[in-house]
Amino acid sequence: MTESNDAPRGPKHESNTVILDAKGLRALAHPVRVQLVGLLRKFGPSTATRLAERLGVNSGTASYHLRQLGDAGFVEEDTERGNARERWWRAVHQSTWFSEPSLAEREPEAALAYLQSVAAAYTLRTQRALSELQTMPDRWRGTFDISDWPLRLTPEETVNLRQELYALLARYRPDTPETAADAPEGAERVSLISQILPELDAPDADAPDPDGPEGDPAPRRRGMESR
Repeated sequence: MTESNDAPRGPKHESNTVILDAKGLRALAHPVRVQLVGLLRKFGPSTATRLAERLGVNSGTASYHLRQLGDAGFVEEDTERGNARERWWRAVHQSTWFSEPSLAEREPEAALAYLQSVAAAYTLRTQRALSELQTMPDRWRGTFDISDWPLRLTPEETVNLRQELYALLARYRPDTPETAADAPEGAERVSLISQILPELDAPDADAPDPDGPEGDPAPRRRGMESR
């Protein structure tokens, strides 16, 4: 996510990015819709039947959610591919930004549902990559990495870290239909999933009460172990 007064940066491209408003947030507050948009962005235009097979749902469910996404402007009918028997869909944008903190306050249930759906989609992608790890060519198997880096930062430092990560990613080739055609031989899709997760310390239940009658010092605070 970006700050409310920021335009999309780093690997994102403003002309090909949708910044969520309340309507868009509510439209994406469903795991099937998040996955449908992701599949269309990743693999290109498809039909409800083919998408349903990938997701393990029936075609009627996929068609319903595609229509809802179409009404919200995330997907559109690909009339050049469609015919009387098959309706093809394509993604309108290549990336989504949830960039307004106040929107999450106004739409708390939709915001939580959307973010949980995104997190679940990332987990599925990680599990899929792990299941394919042993069959990857050796030169790609050595690129795989899952790491976490516990840091102790202020909110301002955390924002700076995020912006530095965006600037770093901007130096590399994004995966779009346009860049895929011009990519060097041997280039494949690589997903870098970043998560900056504040884990606020909780007061130590065994520490003295700082407001107690004897004026004890403030309790020490203990963070969650991330490994």
